[in-house]
Amino acid sequence: MDLGGFAPYLSVIEIVLAIVIVVLVILQTKGSDLGGFMGGDTSTGYRTRRGIDATLHRVTIGFSVAFFICTVLTFIALGQIS
Repeated sequence: MDLGGFAPYLSVIEIVLAIVIVVLVILQTKGSDLGGFMGGDTSTGYRTRRGIDATLHRVTIGFSVAFFICTVLTFIALGQIS
């Protein structure tokens, strides 16, 4: 499989996916204050994800899987993996 010509495009897609994942993760921390964001004690206990929280969670997982696949394809395109 020769993906060498797609390497620049895959790299750009990978950067865009990384930025989107960072934004999605930051959006999921909306309920916590700055101390909780930096690793402080939040002590909120277990809660279920509902509505937009569940959707954000699923979308984040989807983008993470897409990022992983794009990373593998980029390595193949750059000749790092045979």
